[in-house]
Amino acid sequence: MPSESLPLQGKVALVTGAGRNIGRAIALTLARDGASVLVNGRADKAAVDAVVAEIVAAGGKAVAAMGDVSDPQVPARLADQAAKAFGGVDILVSNAGLRRQTSFLDMSFEEWREILSVALDGAFLLGKAFIPQMVAKGQGGAFVAISGVSTHVGTPNRCHVSASKSGLEGLMRALAVELAPHRITCNALAPGAIETARAASAGPAPASRMNRPIPLKRFGTVDEIAAMVRLLVGPQGTFITGQTIHVNGGEHLT
Repeated sequence: MPSESLPLQGKVALVTGAGRNIGRAIALTLARDGASVLVNGRADKAAVDAVVAEIVAAGGKAVAAMGDVSDPQVPARLADQAAKAFGGVDILVSNAGLRRQTSFLDMSFEEWREILSVALDGAFLLGKAFIPQMVAKGQGGAFVAISGVSTHVGTPNRCHVSASKSGLEGLMRALAVELAPHRITCNALAPGAIETARAASAGPAPASRMNRPIPLKRFGTVDEIAAMVRLLVGPQGTFITGQTIHVNGGEHLT
């Protein structure tokens, strides 16, 4: 039975897009709770290595797991790495995604597919590669996909992002039922406006987001998102499955 101080002791997690922002916070939080973490990034190995070093310096276990999760060959390779390093995963956090702002009328099919391939195809491929490890271990598991508030409130110039996140939520609902016999929970987490460092390719924060009222009158923090992931994948989250959990300060009310 896990200790109260380290509820994820003995668990293994893969966190995608973990070199910065929300993914980094999730990786650090799970490691602090005792999980061994595979820290995934697509291209910025220096950022991933820095997260790994921070975990190890604090007494945790972590390895860099580089690769583009939208490449059908990569998730299988990462699963093999997880098996060799830690004996397979118990926790899968699909956080990798791209942010672009392009009007629908100007959007190319190539850009549409690029966005969907990382968030939605990536989650599908990760599940295909890693869920068998959870099933084989026979100890249950947790699959969390990071969605977003924009798919619920509508954001102009981001229809590809909204579509990918809507697909993630549907995928988690379906898998929650299908994987329940294996005691594997599957949930989506939809952050609202969160203070993050935006990549240049993401452009400025959408004006519509800045104009929407947030009842709590502030942006959230990456640590608040990581804390909810910790609940969902920890021992107190084993009766939560098939849900979309909103963490948005009241920006979207369900």
